[in-house]
Formats: sequence, C-alpha cells, structure tokens
Amino acid sequence: MRHPRVDAIADEARAAIARAGSSAELEQLRVRYLGRQGALTLLLRSLGTLPEKERPLVGAAANEVKRELEALLELKLTQRREAERRQERARQRLDLTLPGRRPPLGSCHPLTRVQDEIIAIFVGLGFSVAEGPEIESDYFNFEALNIPKDHPARDMQDTFYLSEDTLLRTHTSPVQIRTMQSQRPPVRIICPGRVYRRDADITHSPMFHQVEGLAVDRQVSMADLKGTLELFAREMFGPRSRIRFRPSFFPFTEPSAEVDVLCFLCGGSGCRVCKDGWLEILGSGMVHPQVLGNVGYDPEEVTGWAFGMGIERIAMLKYGVDDIRLFFENDLRFLRQFA
Repeated sequence: MRHPRVDAIADEARAAIARAGSSAELEQLRVRYLGRQGALTLLLRSLGTLPEKERPLVGAAANEVKRELEALLELKLTQRREAERRQERARQRLDLTLPGRRPPLGSCHPLTRVQDEIIAIFVGLGFSVAEGPEIESDYFNFEALNIPKDHPARDMQDTFYLSEDTLLRTHTSPVQIRTMQSQRPPVRIICPGRVYRRDADITHSPMFHQVEGLAVDRQVSMADLKGTLELFAREMFGPRSRIRFRPSFFPFTEPSAEVDVLCFLCGGSGCRVCKDGWLEILGSGMVHPQVLGNVGYDPEEVTGWAFGMGIERIAMLKYGVDDIRLFFENDLRFLRQFA
C-alpha cells in the first residue's frame, strides 16, 4: 500500500531533480527532501500519528522513496559536476591561434623629449655634450665662476649644502669650468643635467633641469651668440620666431642679457601666456674675463659666450603647461598626452 503523501513527495522531488540545472540546486533539493527538516524525513518522524496498521506500509514506502531519491540525486549530481567541469575547462582553455595582448607601452617623458630636441639642435651646430657631477665643491659651483663667498650674488641661489664646502650644484656651469680646465680653446659645448635649489611652487621645483652652452675661441662676439640663439629659437619654436636681448646681470658674464622669444602662440599680439607678446627663455652673456683667467685662459687672446636655460621652462612654454609640478607627479593622464 502506498501512502498519498509519500507519492506526492516522490513525484515532486523527481520533477525538481529533473529540472535542476546545477550541483548547487541539487544540494538544495537534497536538504529540502532528505535533510533533518526535509519533507520525507518529517513524514518518517510522524509515523507514530498514523493508525497502527498503516505504519509498516507507509514506513516501508517512505524508505523505498528515500533510497530512490538518494540514488537519483547522486547520479544527477555526478552528471552535473562533470558537465560543470567540462564547461570550466572550456572557459579556461587557451586558444593559441588568438593574437596576444599587447602590453601597454610607455612613451618619452616631455622633459626628455624637449632636452633631446635642444641637444639635437646644438649638436647640429657643432657643439659637443659635456656632463659633470651633481655633487659639487663650492669652488666649481661659485668661486671659479666669479662668485666669492662674500659675493651678494650667492643670495640669488638658495643652495642645498651638504657640508661647508660641498653642495648640490645650483646650475650646470661647473661643467663649463671643468671642461675649460681640461682642454685648450676652441671650446664649444652644451651641458645638460639636473640642478638643485631650495625653491618650490607652481613655476619652481627643488630639482629641475638645465642646458647651458659655452663657446670660447678667438674673436668670439656677442653677434655670434645672437645668431646662434636666433637659430635655436626658430628650430625649437617655429620659423617665425624672433628673439630680443634685455640687459641683465650675472657674475660670470659681462655684458649679460636675458633673452625673450616672440610668443609663438599669438605671434606677439599678447595672450594669457605671454601677456605682452614676449616670453623669457634664458640668460646669456659674454664670459667674464675673470672666469677665463680662473681656468688658465688668456682673456686678451680668447673670448667666449655662454647661455643657460631651464628645460622645464622651455617645455612649459612649448606645451602650454601652467604648473611645473605636473612634470614630476607621474600622472599617466598627463603623460599620455605626449605619447
């Protein structure tokens, strides 16, 4: 004799097991029908409430259905797990015929790009590239450049001192001194590199980059300097660029001049970048006779000129960047614009 409740549970469980689409659903069905609070388990626990004659028959039928559902669940669970493993293997399978994923490539930093452009221009004019140490002595950084210890020009540069006589160079001019001490004229060099000053805001950084140039030979004149810088401006900022010299003061040059370039954004009409049509780009002048004497040159036989420019300054003008700190923050959103 089958009991209607046993048959109802069995039919419902078979249909649910047949519909189950995953091993997780099959586990839920096992708990629903065969767990401690499962429908079939609760029925077996309620046998005591049935008439005494029905108990053996209903109990036997319930146990038979329990064995059937356990076997059915085990078979179905094995099948579903195998199907899921096949699906996972197919999902993770590598298709060796697919093209590989290209790794993201970096690009040349804007400061490196500008420095390379400057170097290329002057190398094309016959200049050589000279380098020197970033930790310098007071002599090479100041005294040999006509800036003795009591000279007020030292106040123009906030210096990082490592000891009384050792410092982080404040400009690349010491490279010029070292080069002149090691060779006789003619000298025609540019000196790119990092320099350090105690200054930090939107237009200044404690560490920045300079390129300085030096030419020493017989009969070198200010006209040579002007022609060289005019060519540089045209190459760097465009063929319509023009420059102007303004009198200035530097202890290591005499006469000295600051150089402005005609604004390449507005053509000199005045804009938010230049204000009055001109942009300051560098300082320059004729090498001071005392500096030539300090390196063993005879100021009566040779003359020279020098200039110095900040690479960040040139890059900010060239690319319209209004905050020098952007060059050092390594923000990929900024750097990708120069890729």
